[in-house]
Amino acid sequence: MVLTLRADAFRAWIQLCASALSGARAEIDALNVFPVPDSDTGTNAYLTFVAGVDAVDALDPDADVPELIKAYTDGLLLGAKGNCGVILSQLVRACFHDLDVHADLTATDVARSFRAASDAAYAAVGRPVEGTILTVAAAAATGAEVAVEGGADGRRTFARAAASAREALARTPMQMERLARAGVVDAGGRALVVVLDATEQAFTGRVPDRVVHQVPVPTPVGDDLVEGGPAYEVMYLLEADDEKLTPLRATLDGLGDSLVVVGGDRLWNVHVHVDDVGAAIEAGLVAGRPYRIAVIHFADQIARQRTVRRSRVVVAATTGAGLTDLCREVGAEVLEFTRTEPLVVDRMREALVRAGADEVVVLPNNSRYVGLFEAAAKEVRQNGTRVAVIPTTAQVQGLAALAVHDPGTAFDEDVVAMSSAAAHTQHGAVTVATEPGMTMAGPCEAGDALGVVAGDFAFVGSDLGQVARDVVDRLLSPGVEMLTLVTGAGADPDLAERLTRHVKDQRVDIDVVVYDGGQEHYPLFVAVE
Repeated sequence: MVLTLRADAFRAWIQLCASALSGARAEIDALNVFPVPDSDTGTNAYLTFVAGVDAVDALDPDADVPELIKAYTDGLLLGAKGNCGVILSQLVRACFHDLDVHADLTATDVARSFRAASDAAYAAVGRPVEGTILTVAAAAATGAEVAVEGGADGRRTFARAAASAREALARTPMQMERLARAGVVDAGGRALVVVLDATEQAFTGRVPDRVVHQVPVPTPVGDDLVEGGPAYEVMYLLEADDEKLTPLRATLDGLGDSLVVVGGDRLWNVHVHVDDVGAAIEAGLVAGRPYRIAVIHFADQIARQRTVRRSRVVVAATTGAGLTDLCREVGAEVLEFTRTEPLVVDRMREALVRAGADEVVVLPNNSRYVGLFEAAAKEVRQNGTRVAVIPTTAQVQGLAALAVHDPGTAFDEDVVAMSSAAAHTQHGAVTVATEPGMTMAGPCEAGDALGVVAGDFAFVGSDLGQVARDVVDRLLSPGVEMLTLVTGAGADPDLAERLTRHVKDQRVDIDVVVYDGGQEHYPLFVAVE
């Protein structure tokens, strides 16, 4: 049986790989003891594959398979994080390099791709060490070749390669003393197995049995994470001619360890652990043009990891003291805005970072804030934090989402439940015109009450109470079970009571909940569920 590469299947596969790494990220981070026990291998692998997905998502929906592969492998190369991410990017790049993607793929093609990937990964590493991701990749290639010799088809060949990788991963503690002492398998090898298992699932429909290798790893003490080892990780992208790479490798290899250089066509991703950061960067300058330079001090990194982080936090944008208190009472971190306050991404990014959580759910609660929070979230995701921005455009939608928030469920399930609650909350508001103008409901004068339904002006009148009743009546469909009224700063103290009586006169079955929101410029927010 042959395999065929299709654009829709390719897009589904890369999403599956990223999702699988997301689920295994914490486990892989906990396994991380080589080359440096900095507990970030799973995060780096995940971010690398997300970069590939983002590159493909930026393409036209009608892009063909060669365009998808080019964008994906370039995205992996440019977005590779850490030692593991760089090697994984090279494995994928080499796997596709010589494939004729226009033809059906045979078992022989599969085996050759595995061997090409393994050879390229070994060549990219300055000093290959067994018991690592390299060993697992080589075992997968051997497994594929054995399957071909036995007459297996393409799918069975891939399944045999993935099985061989899992078997090799289990043997890694026998090949490296550091792994054996810690009682773990190799973290990078585990990341590769996650990718291969996801790919096997895409090819065959079979979900391999999941084996969790998570074992607590002692946190090293001292200025460096490995006694006598380099103190810094240096990474950069490099534009350079091929002939410049040999002297660059020699220079960097003399400066430290964990050297990996991957890429091609004058674009390279360079990774090395050193004590002399300046010398490592200078070597890049001699070879070509280094850019996107990243330097990590391992001691600082482990100090940050020792800081207690929360698992999941909801960040809610609010306006008004009452709404702010309501959100805090249900456990949300709040970012309070005033109507006249300038909107800046920096403040939103700081709020997401200050949350100090591995997972953050954002409730913008205003259409003006959604795009800005998305921009802030994109930056924060680069540091490994999972961020979901639920596009709530009204404060009452945020309250509905918070009502179903469950930190005990999986992140994606929680986000879906909160998104659904917000989307099914119909909302309205009452404000007061500050100057004459034309609205979708007709002309208004300064001082007129304006009724808003689902973000659009629906009513204009001189009696604010009547406009409020009109808004409520518009929202009260037969299936409504609950009405929420949030009164604003300066609102008539009797407004909510009068509206409650008005509703109960028509529908005794509806529960009415009233909050003092304290929001400016809006005497009333309304929501129905």
